[in-house]
Amino acid sequence: MLVNLKTVLEKAKTEKYAVGAFNATDLNTARGIIAAAEAENAPVILQFAEVHGQYISLEQAASMYLQLAQTAKVPVVVHLDHGENFDTIVKAMHLGFTSVMVDASTQPFKENITRTNQVLEIARALNVSVEAELGIMNAEDGSGALDYDQMDDTYTNVAEAAEFVKATDVDALAIAFGTVHGLYKAEPHLNYQRIKEIHDKTNKPLVMHGGSGLKDEEYRESIKNGITKINYYSTMSYEVTNGLRDYLNKNSDAFLFDVDMKTIELVKENIAAKIRVFGSSNKA
Repeated sequence: MLVNLKTVLEKAKTEKYAVGAFNATDLNTARGIIAAAEAENAPVILQFAEVHGQYISLEQAASMYLQLAQTAKVPVVVHLDHGENFDTIVKAMHLGFTSVMVDASTQPFKENITRTNQVLEIARALNVSVEAELGIMNAEDGSGALDYDQMDDTYTNVAEAAEFVKATDVDALAIAFGTVHGLYKAEPHLNYQRIKEIHDKTNKPLVMHGGSGLKDEEYRESIKNGITKINYYSTMSYEVTNGLRDYLNKNSDAFLFDVDMKTIELVKENIAAKIRVFGSSNKA
Protein backbone atom coordinates (compact mmCIF):
# COMPACT_ATOMS: atom_id res chain seq x y z
CA MET A 1 0.00 0.00 0.00
CA LEU A 2 1.64 3.22 -1.18
CA VAL A 3 1.28 6.12 1.30
CA ASN A 4 3.03 9.40 2.06
CA LEU A 5 5.36 10.12 4.98
CA LYS A 6 2.98 12.39 6.86
CA THR A 7 0.41 9.58 7.11
CA VAL A 8 2.72 7.09 8.83
CA LEU A 9 4.59 9.59 11.01
CA GLU A 10 1.48 11.21 12.50
CA LYS A 11 0.40 7.82 13.85
CA ALA A 12 3.94 7.05 15.06
CA LYS A 13 4.15 10.39 16.85
CA THR A 14 0.83 9.83 18.61
CA GLU A 15 1.63 6.25 19.64
CA LYS A 16 5.32 6.92 20.43
CA TYR A 17 7.17 4.54 18.13
CA ALA A 18 9.46 5.11 15.16
CA VAL A 19 9.05 4.06 11.55
CA GLY A 20 12.18 2.57 10.03
CA ALA A 21 13.55 4.26 6.90
CA PHE A 22 15.78 1.92 4.95
CA ASN A 23 17.85 2.70 1.87
CA ALA A 24 18.11 0.32 -1.06
CA THR A 25 20.32 0.44 -4.13
CA ASP A 26 19.00 -2.71 -5.82
CA LEU A 27 15.88 -4.81 -6.17
CA ASN A 28 16.95 -7.60 -3.79
CA THR A 29 17.58 -5.21 -0.90
CA ALA A 30 14.24 -3.52 -1.54
CA ARG A 31 12.46 -6.88 -1.62
CA GLY A 32 14.09 -7.82 1.68
CA ILE A 33 12.95 -4.57 3.28
CA ILE A 34 9.35 -5.06 2.16
CA ALA A 35 9.41 -8.72 3.25
CA ALA A 36 10.57 -7.67 6.72
CA ALA A 37 7.82 -5.05 7.02
CA GLU A 38 5.17 -7.55 5.96
CA ALA A 39 6.48 -10.20 8.36
CA GLU A 40 6.33 -7.67 11.21
CA ASN A 41 3.05 -6.10 10.02
CA ALA A 42 4.78 -2.73 10.17
CA PRO A 43 4.72 0.48 8.13
CA VAL A 44 8.02 1.11 6.40
CA ILE A 45 9.88 3.82 4.47
CA LEU A 46 11.75 2.61 1.39
CA GLN A 47 14.41 5.17 0.55
CA PHE A 48 16.55 6.10 -2.41
CA ALA A 49 19.39 8.51 -1.62
CA GLU A 50 20.40 11.01 -4.29
CA VAL A 51 24.08 10.08 -3.79
CA HIS A 52 23.24 6.50 -4.74
CA GLY A 53 22.47 7.51 -8.31
CA GLN A 54 25.82 6.00 -9.30
CA TYR A 55 24.45 2.53 -8.48
CA ILE A 56 20.93 2.79 -9.88
CA SER A 57 19.13 5.63 -11.62
CA LEU A 58 16.28 7.56 -10.04
CA GLU A 59 13.97 6.34 -12.81
CA GLN A 60 14.89 2.68 -12.24
CA ALA A 61 14.48 3.03 -8.48
CA ALA A 62 11.07 4.66 -8.92
CA SER A 63 9.85 1.90 -11.22
CA MET A 64 10.89 -0.92 -8.90
CA TYR A 65 10.20 0.62 -5.51
CA LEU A 66 6.80 2.03 -6.41
CA GLN A 67 5.66 -1.33 -7.76
CA LEU A 68 6.79 -3.05 -4.57
CA ALA A 69 5.02 -0.43 -2.46
CA GLN A 70 1.76 -0.62 -4.40
CA THR A 71 1.54 -4.40 -4.00
CA ALA A 72 2.76 -4.57 -0.40
CA LYS A 73 0.41 -5.71 2.37
CA VAL A 74 1.58 -2.90 4.67
CA PRO A 75 1.88 0.90 4.29
CA VAL A 76 5.04 1.79 2.34
CA VAL A 77 6.44 5.29 1.79
CA VAL A 78 8.76 5.72 -1.21
CA HIS A 79 11.09 8.49 -0.13
CA LEU A 80 13.93 10.47 -1.72
CA ASP A 81 16.69 10.68 0.88
CA HIS A 82 19.10 13.65 1.06
CA GLY A 83 17.82 15.49 -1.99
CA GLU A 84 20.23 18.37 -2.58
CA ASN A 85 19.49 19.16 -6.21
CA PHE A 86 16.16 20.91 -6.84
CA ASP A 87 15.71 19.26 -10.25
CA THR A 88 16.27 15.80 -8.76
CA ILE A 89 13.71 16.46 -6.03
CA VAL A 90 11.10 17.67 -8.54
CA LYS A 91 11.78 14.71 -10.82
CA ALA A 92 11.30 12.29 -7.91
CA MET A 93 7.92 13.83 -7.11
CA HIS A 94 6.77 13.59 -10.71
CA LEU A 95 7.97 9.97 -10.93
CA GLY A 96 5.65 9.12 -8.05
CA PHE A 97 7.76 9.31 -4.90
CA THR A 98 5.35 10.04 -2.04
CA SER A 99 7.95 11.82 0.08
CA VAL A 100 11.12 13.83 -0.50
CA MET A 101 13.86 15.23 1.68
CA VAL A 102 15.24 18.70 1.01
CA ASP A 103 18.78 18.71 2.37
CA ALA A 104 19.92 22.32 2.51
CA SER A 105 21.43 21.89 5.98
CA THR A 106 24.86 23.12 4.87
CA GLN A 107 23.34 26.38 3.62
CA PRO A 108 22.72 29.50 5.73
CA PHE A 109 19.56 29.29 7.86
CA LYS A 110 17.44 31.63 5.69
CA GLU A 111 18.56 29.86 2.51
CA ASN A 112 17.54 26.52 4.02
CA ILE A 113 14.06 27.94 4.65
CA THR A 114 13.83 29.34 1.12
CA ARG A 115 14.88 26.08 -0.55
CA THR A 116 12.54 24.05 1.63
CA ASN A 117 9.58 26.30 0.80
CA GLN A 118 10.34 26.08 -2.93
CA VAL A 119 9.92 22.32 -2.72
CA LEU A 120 6.91 22.53 -0.41
CA GLU A 121 5.03 24.69 -2.91
CA ILE A 122 5.17 21.89 -5.48
CA ALA A 123 4.85 19.03 -3.01
CA ARG A 124 1.61 20.29 -1.47
CA ALA A 125 -0.07 20.27 -4.88
CA LEU A 126 1.03 16.66 -5.43
CA ASN A 127 0.22 15.35 -1.91
CA VAL A 128 3.90 14.61 -1.37
CA SER A 129 5.40 14.86 2.12
CA VAL A 130 8.54 16.90 2.75
CA GLU A 131 11.36 16.31 5.22
CA ALA A 132 14.01 18.97 5.84
CA GLU A 133 17.21 19.00 7.89
CA LEU A 134 18.53 21.51 10.39
CA GLY A 135 21.92 21.11 12.05
CA ILE A 136 25.24 19.84 10.70
CA MET A 137 26.19 16.18 10.29
CA ASN A 138 29.03 14.53 8.42
CA ALA A 139 28.67 13.66 4.73
CA GLU A 140 25.95 11.20 3.69
CA ASP A 141 28.61 8.70 2.54
CA GLY A 142 30.10 8.69 6.05
CA SER A 143 33.34 10.37 5.01
CA GLY A 144 35.23 12.98 7.00
CA ALA A 145 37.10 12.92 10.30
CA LEU A 146 35.01 13.51 13.42
CA ASP A 147 35.79 14.19 17.05
CA TYR A 148 32.90 12.47 18.83
CA ASP A 149 33.60 14.45 22.00
CA GLN A 150 33.40 17.84 20.27
CA MET A 151 30.09 17.78 18.39
CA ASP A 152 27.89 20.00 20.57
CA ASP A 153 28.29 23.04 18.32
CA THR A 154 26.84 21.10 15.39
CA TYR A 155 23.64 20.09 17.19
CA THR A 156 20.36 21.54 15.97
CA ASN A 157 19.57 24.81 17.74
CA VAL A 158 16.22 24.65 19.56
CA ALA A 159 15.16 28.24 18.83
CA GLU A 160 16.14 27.89 15.17
CA ALA A 161 14.16 24.64 14.91
CA ALA A 162 11.05 26.40 16.20
CA GLU A 163 11.56 29.29 13.79
CA PHE A 164 12.24 26.93 10.88
CA VAL A 165 9.06 24.92 11.44
CA LYS A 166 7.00 28.09 11.81
CA ALA A 167 8.40 29.42 8.52
CA THR A 168 7.94 26.19 6.54
CA ASP A 169 5.39 23.90 8.28
CA VAL A 170 7.52 21.04 6.99
CA ASP A 171 6.13 17.52 7.59
CA ALA A 172 9.24 16.13 9.33
CA LEU A 173 12.49 17.60 10.57
CA ALA A 174 15.82 15.80 10.64
CA ILE A 175 17.93 16.99 13.55
CA ALA A 176 21.54 16.67 14.69
CA PHE A 177 21.99 15.44 18.28
CA GLY A 178 25.09 13.24 18.18
CA THR A 179 24.52 10.59 15.51
CA VAL A 180 26.71 10.35 12.40
CA HIS A 181 26.33 8.93 8.91
CA GLY A 182 28.13 5.67 8.17
CA LEU A 183 29.65 3.22 10.65
CA TYR A 184 30.68 4.53 14.06
CA LYS A 185 34.42 4.72 14.70
CA ALA A 186 33.98 5.69 18.37
CA GLU A 187 31.31 5.73 21.08
CA PRO A 188 28.60 8.26 20.17
CA HIS A 189 27.21 10.69 22.75
CA LEU A 190 23.53 11.31 22.07
CA ASN A 191 21.84 14.40 23.51
CA TYR A 192 18.35 13.13 24.35
CA GLN A 193 17.48 16.39 26.08
CA ARG A 194 18.06 18.24 22.81
CA ILE A 195 15.58 15.92 21.08
CA LYS A 196 12.96 16.57 23.76
CA GLU A 197 13.45 20.34 23.68
CA ILE A 198 13.07 20.46 19.90
CA HIS A 199 10.06 18.17 20.05
CA ASP A 200 8.38 20.35 22.66
CA LYS A 201 9.06 23.54 20.69
CA THR A 202 8.06 22.26 17.23
CA ASN A 203 5.47 19.51 17.84
CA LYS A 204 6.68 17.89 14.61
CA PRO A 205 7.85 14.36 13.77
CA LEU A 206 11.62 14.34 14.25
CA VAL A 207 14.06 12.27 12.20
CA MET A 208 17.26 10.48 13.21
CA HIS A 209 19.86 10.32 10.47
CA GLY A 210 22.93 8.17 10.97
CA GLY A 211 20.83 5.53 12.72
CA SER A 212 23.25 2.66 12.14
CA GLY A 213 25.24 0.99 14.88
CA LEU A 214 23.47 2.29 17.97
CA LYS A 215 22.55 0.18 20.97
CA ASP A 216 18.90 -0.86 21.27
CA GLU A 217 18.48 1.32 24.35
CA GLU A 218 19.84 4.34 22.46
CA TYR A 219 17.15 3.88 19.81
CA ARG A 220 14.45 3.49 22.44
CA GLU A 221 15.57 6.53 24.42
CA SER A 222 15.64 8.64 21.25
CA ILE A 223 12.10 7.52 20.39
CA LYS A 224 10.93 8.23 23.93
CA ASN A 225 12.12 11.83 23.55
CA GLY A 226 10.51 12.50 20.16
CA ILE A 227 12.21 10.66 17.27
CA THR A 228 9.59 9.13 14.94
CA LYS A 229 11.66 8.25 11.82
CA ILE A 230 14.97 6.41 11.97
CA ASN A 231 17.28 6.16 8.95
CA TYR A 232 19.20 2.88 9.05
CA TYR A 233 21.41 1.59 6.24
CA SER A 234 25.18 1.33 6.73
CA THR A 235 25.19 -1.39 9.40
CA MET A 236 22.65 -3.45 7.47
CA SER A 237 24.71 -3.16 4.28
CA TYR A 238 27.88 -4.16 6.11
CA GLU A 239 26.34 -7.08 7.99
CA VAL A 240 24.51 -8.45 4.97
CA THR A 241 27.76 -8.30 2.98
CA ASN A 242 29.51 -10.31 5.69
CA GLY A 243 26.64 -12.79 5.70
CA LEU A 244 26.94 -13.24 1.93
CA ARG A 245 30.68 -13.75 2.28
CA ASP A 246 30.12 -16.51 4.81
CA TYR A 247 27.45 -18.08 2.61
CA LEU A 248 29.69 -18.12 -0.46
CA ASN A 249 32.62 -19.55 1.51
CA LYS A 250 30.38 -22.44 2.57
CA ASN A 251 28.61 -22.89 -0.79
CA SER A 252 31.19 -22.93 -3.58
CA ASP A 253 28.60 -24.28 -6.04
CA ALA A 254 26.19 -21.34 -5.54
CA PHE A 255 24.77 -19.55 -8.59
CA LEU A 256 23.86 -15.90 -8.94
CA PHE A 257 20.18 -16.57 -8.26
CA ASP A 258 21.16 -18.34 -5.03
CA VAL A 259 22.97 -15.17 -3.98
CA ASP A 260 19.89 -13.13 -4.91
CA MET A 261 17.67 -15.21 -2.63
CA LYS A 262 20.22 -15.21 0.19
CA THR A 263 20.47 -11.42 -0.03
CA ILE A 264 16.71 -11.05 0.39
CA GLU A 265 16.76 -13.44 3.35
CA LEU A 266 19.63 -11.65 5.12
CA VAL A 267 18.16 -8.19 4.55
CA LYS A 268 14.77 -9.37 5.82
CA GLU A 269 16.29 -10.76 9.04
CA ASN A 270 18.36 -7.63 9.68
CA ILE A 271 15.55 -5.16 9.02
CA ALA A 272 12.91 -7.15 10.94
CA ALA A 273 15.09 -7.04 14.05
CA LYS A 274 15.33 -3.23 13.82
CA ILE A 275 11.60 -2.84 13.22
CA ARG A 276 10.98 -4.66 16.51
CA VAL A 277 13.41 -2.38 18.35
CA PHE A 278 11.79 0.72 16.84
CA GLY A 279 8.41 -0.42 18.18
CA SER A 280 6.59 -0.38 14.85
CA SER A 281 5.71 -4.09 14.70
CA ASN A 282 1.96 -4.61 14.34
CA LYS A 283 1.39 -0.90 13.67
CA ALA A 284 0.42 -1.26 10.00
